[in-house]
Amino acid sequence: MTSFGKISSNVSFPNIEENILKLWDQRNVFERSISQRSEQNRYVFYDGPPFATGLPHYGHLVASTLKDIVPRYWTMRGFRVERRFGWDTHGLPIEMLMEKQLGLSGPTSIKEYGVANFNEQCRANVLTFTKEWEKIVGRLGRWVDFKNDYKTMDPEFMESVWWVFGQLWEKGLIYEDFRVMPFSWRLSTSLSNFEANLDYRDVQDPAITVKMPLVGEEAVALIWTTTPWTLPSNLAIAVGEDIDYVRAKKDGDDTVYIVAKARMKAVLGKKAVIVSELKGRELIGKSYTPLFDYFVETSKNAFQIIGSSHVTTEDGTGLVHMAPDFGEEDFLACRKNQIDVLQSVDDEGNFVSAVRDFAGRNIKEADPDIIRHLKNNGRMFKHSTLQHSYPYCWRSETPLIYKAVPSLFVRVTELRDRMFAHNSNIHWVPESVGSKRFGNWLSDARDWNISRNGSNYKKN
Repeated sequence: MTSFGKISSNVSFPNIEENILKLWDQRNVFERSISQRSEQNRYVFYDGPPFATGLPHYGHLVASTLKDIVPRYWTMRGFRVERRFGWDTHGLPIEMLMEKQLGLSGPTSIKEYGVANFNEQCRANVLTFTKEWEKIVGRLGRWVDFKNDYKTMDPEFMESVWWVFGQLWEKGLIYEDFRVMPFSWRLSTSLSNFEANLDYRDVQDPAITVKMPLVGEEAVALIWTTTPWTLPSNLAIAVGEDIDYVRAKKDGDDTVYIVAKARMKAVLGKKAVIVSELKGRELIGKSYTPLFDYFVETSKNAFQIIGSSHVTTEDGTGLVHMAPDFGEEDFLACRKNQIDVLQSVDDEGNFVSAVRDFAGRNIKEADPDIIRHLKNNGRMFKHSTLQHSYPYCWRSETPLIYKAVPSLFVRVTELRDRMFAHNSNIHWVPESVGSKRFGNWLSDARDWNISRNGSNYKKN
């Protein structure tokens, strides 16, 4: 009768694992698990590739384990599962790394250095840590093909992406529009909402209340903002249609100011006197004198009071400064009133030439001069300081802005019903992922913004 050998109580699990890895390597177990299965019985597994400009971390290891379990399962079911490792070689990680190494700082310095030269430096250094990745992924026991890997910078890969894009274009599913997104002026690119939430900091910003005299009426609307640099782009004032507003006088001041009734004492003081009351809808359509004349000739339907459901009386004056270039709610409300985006800030966070008084200046650095300009021209009602939480770019550690970026979109809404129907035929594990999480996402899916920055796109 065969008996098992004695097992030592001094067991080294790392040694056992390493011996198993050697056995797999010596006997080409992974390669044979593929070659011994029919090419007619394939199971295709797509694996989102990591960047090779940094070392693997805990998140990579967890995902790598999951990416190993699924192909192993289908291999045991008799399928041929080829698993090519991939490398994402595009985007900010390598660009930031090379900017630092080359002593550059943003698009202007890159252009001076030479875009072709910069691209070549990125190409030469993008696979810095591939050996470390191969070692660690292998040590996890994951079966994956590193010898036949792919890179997103390979012409074949890029051509396949452009082929897909071309198919969408031919079907009329691609269009260009603006989208307001978190934007890093240091990196000259938009970020995802996830990235924008990675680094919030408590900062002090100017909080100013500004006078907006109405045209043809002896009254001054008051607006409030913590971003003075957006005021050169002011194109409208928003009110809540059903919110109660007042025409009121501040103690010792004969000027008639318009503010939300709920904000009157906070803005005008406890001794403020109401002249008359009105609903927000009664203010809609009234024109006001712009703070700056930069876009008076080029903006249509601008410099008027509009209605918007996002207006509240929790802070400020109850009348909201609207700059459609710098806020999604501003953008949507102004678009609804046929007020177009007029971009006043370039991709490096500097005012464009149209903003004559501050052209070429960084927006944050220009705040004090904008405030001084408002005071000198009698448009400042109150200037104070506010401490609040503000998002920063987690890569460059500079303040983020929300900016309307020309972008390319896929018309997902046209495909939504079809996708939702197909989703019901997919076997999800667990089932709730498909019926609830992914199903809910499909139900609310909006058109897909597939570009980071579209400022260089040309319309036909």
